[in-house]
Amino acid sequence: MPAPVRAEPWDAPPARPGAQAWFVLAVLCFVYVLNFLDRQLLSILAKPIQDDLGVTDGQLGMISGLYFALFYCILAIPVGWLADRTNRVKVLAFSCALWSAATAACGLSASYPQLAASRMAVGIGEAGGVPPSYAIISDYFPSGTRGTALSLFNLGPPIGSALGVAFGASIAAAYSWRDAFIWVGVVGVVTAVIVWLFVREPKKGSLDQKLETHPPADAAPIPRAGFLSTCRMYFANPVLRGMALACGATQFITYALLNFATLFLMREKGMTLQEVALWYALLVGVGVSAGMFVSGWLIDRLSRRSKTAYAWLPAAGLAIAAPFFAAFVWAPSWQLALIFLVLPMGLNYFYLSPAITMVQEEVRPDQRVLSGALLLLVMNLIGLGLGPTYLGAASDFFRASFPDNSLQIALYTLLPFYGLAILMFLGLARTIRKQVEKEALS
Repeated sequence: MPAPVRAEPWDAPPARPGAQAWFVLAVLCFVYVLNFLDRQLLSILAKPIQDDLGVTDGQLGMISGLYFALFYCILAIPVGWLADRTNRVKVLAFSCALWSAATAACGLSASYPQLAASRMAVGIGEAGGVPPSYAIISDYFPSGTRGTALSLFNLGPPIGSALGVAFGASIAAAYSWRDAFIWVGVVGVVTAVIVWLFVREPKKGSLDQKLETHPPADAAPIPRAGFLSTCRMYFANPVLRGMALACGATQFITYALLNFATLFLMREKGMTLQEVALWYALLVGVGVSAGMFVSGWLIDRLSRRSKTAYAWLPAAGLAIAAPFFAAFVWAPSWQLALIFLVLPMGLNYFYLSPAITMVQEEVRPDQRVLSGALLLLVMNLIGLGLGPTYLGAASDFFRASFPDNSLQIALYTLLPFYGLAILMFLGLARTIRKQVEKEALS
């Protein structure tokens, strides 16, 4: 792979992020909040949607998993390639407007096929949301601060999920599930206009490249990375490839749980929409946010000592989370279930900030959007595409033998995937160690 840009003696000290950088980070984080809120509304409002449209668990799993992921993941690749060569801010703003309009269309759906088509359109729009944001943030925040910045950006999913649970469930309880989709879509379109007008496109790689006033005598311009060459570089690199696969195994668990937790708590644990809007919203908002931020803060510090921290930190989080997840599924009441779910909600997400930070650090500035999209392609096709799809199908399969607790039995079957993900991260740690030793000898 092309060598990442490293600091040299003629480099100036990394600039501290200014007010503009923090403003941009706040705006992009809010866009990510809407991105995830739109994505999770379907699972949050699964029970009223099932009651209205007669949708099965398996059908819910398909439209929240495989159908959505196919468009979201595959289109992220050409969109990432386009964003690397054009204005990333405008790509993000257009994508935000598209997925928000499609979210509003979900609220107007009168049948399962219409709802499925609207969800696919949401996936098309969201394909242009996250990868450009990763690269924009990396060009506003210098190395050494990116882990923290990206962990703050990654607060978007827990905040979006929490707001989706709180406001989506509250609106659905007071009015209807359709109104929740429509209002969230309207807010997203307004936000897209704000991004277009007020977020400035940063210069690509400005915080990584050497100062022109003191370049080395033999410096040569770096050719712009091509689409196929970047793809080959990414998948030929065992560390980048291994990180994507280990994250995919983790997301198989996280997306399966996230897409069916509300339905499980309401249907099999007896929670009401109002209780979900308060207690489950607090759990998601606090638990996942803490996991995102703490992992990003830790990786900025631990990776300075050893690059293997990018792998063993997620492995440690999953190892601690697994027994508490089993207790959550077993718990006889929703109150006890939520207590056991606190740790998994945080520790399950110890993989994301390290993964994103490592990829952004390891590739050239003009490869960041596409490389981020390739990371999302692998881990979301596995996790988002297969996790909810599998869990919904498993619940339908167990319904004949366990009509009152089919989701509980299906959730138990996620436990082996914890073991698989832990082993994959431990294997990745060995791969990283070998790469570092090889680089030290060369």
